[in-house]
Amino acid sequence: MRRTAITRLEVTDEQRDLLEETISEWKRGCQIATDMAWGKCNTKSDVQPLAYDDVREHTDLGSQHAILATHQAAQAITGCIERRLNGKKVSKPSFTAPTVKFDARTMTLFDDDSVSLSTTESRVRCKLALPESDDGYQRQYLDSDIWTVTESTLTARDGDYFLHIGFRRHKTDTERNTAEDGTVLGVDLGIENLAVTSTASFFSGRELTHNLHEFEKVRAGLQQTGTRSAHRTLEQSSNRELRYVRDVLHRASNAIVDEALRHGCDIIAFEDLAHIRDRTGASWGHRWAFRTLYEQVEYKAEAEGIAVTQVDPAYTSKRCAECGFTADENRPTRSDFRCQKCDLEANADYNAAKNIGLRHVRQGQQSSRRTGDSQLALKSGTVTPNGGFTAYPDGFEAEFTDKPQCRPTACTSSDHV
Repeated sequence: MRRTAITRLEVTDEQRDLLEETISEWKRGCQIATDMAWGKCNTKSDVQPLAYDDVREHTDLGSQHAILATHQAAQAITGCIERRLNGKKVSKPSFTAPTVKFDARTMTLFDDDSVSLSTTESRVRCKLALPESDDGYQRQYLDSDIWTVTESTLTARDGDYFLHIGFRRHKTDTERNTAEDGTVLGVDLGIENLAVTSTASFFSGRELTHNLHEFEKVRAGLQQTGTRSAHRTLEQSSNRELRYVRDVLHRASNAIVDEALRHGCDIIAFEDLAHIRDRTGASWGHRWAFRTLYEQVEYKAEAEGIAVTQVDPAYTSKRCAECGFTADENRPTRSDFRCQKCDLEANADYNAAKNIGLRHVRQGQQSSRRTGDSQLALKSGTVTPNGGFTAYPDGFEAEFTDKPQCRPTACTSSDHV
């Protein structure tokens, strides 16, 4: 659950100048990122590496505000694409509103009802102009233990500055465990299967792969033709492709989050996407789809109080999730996994999904911030790295048979790790 508490800031003339300068640089940074990404990409993970250096070079924004500016540009471009898909006319976003975003790194709230904000030069600490009585609506969030501060927006209006403080309700002890010591859902991404979870839900990628190839052939033919009519047809084809892919990813991301909720998971672990194209031989379209799917799962899971993270994918496709033996020979084909040590036979993507989840669980044992009580969600129960297995209660599967699934297929592997 998300809420916003709006409060005016009490600022000095010096603070006012710094805030004005920061707002001006923020708008410029967002515009630079948008100009560079328009017509090329629209996800945060693509816009940030494309535009970050230029935003830093041509504005006075700090590093974190430069990152946030690229994210704002990605959000604005995505909004334009979605409106265009709905038949509305759109043009490149122009940033004129006197606002600037803040997050946990650029804003700090204090118990004395003041806030510290990063500016282009230094931090400023301002008092929140809260109602004198304690029954103001802001108090139910500021003084509460069940609401945590998230991304916020500063707006200038008629000479005053208003901070729209974002709050998110985090999980309580009566709900699920903390993400650090809770239950993990592992997710492997690929070509044959778009996504496979450690709970043995398979989301087929065959149709997506076929259609991406078909779209690519049509696009190549139209580009070679080069006529005005071909250009219009190319744009129509690109819009159809985008609508189709977004629909596939929307259904898959919903199903992954549903799977995490179904198994009481606190965190969803993906493999690091940095070099996924090299590991899988994925096309540009697949790479874009993987990143978009991750971002969709991230924001949908966050709304449910579930964290999403990435782990090092090294050897997850060649390591046996049952005994830990790692060898190239364990994966004779793209889809088959056969352990040369313990003779486990499994779907290769499912084995990788369990390894990805286990890698995050093991990190908990090595981190000073966690107690090491994390566990991996499987189809029939949960497992810890030392082999401790807890089966789900009788009737668990029957209770959820009416849950919609996204192209699940049967798993060929044992659930124990």
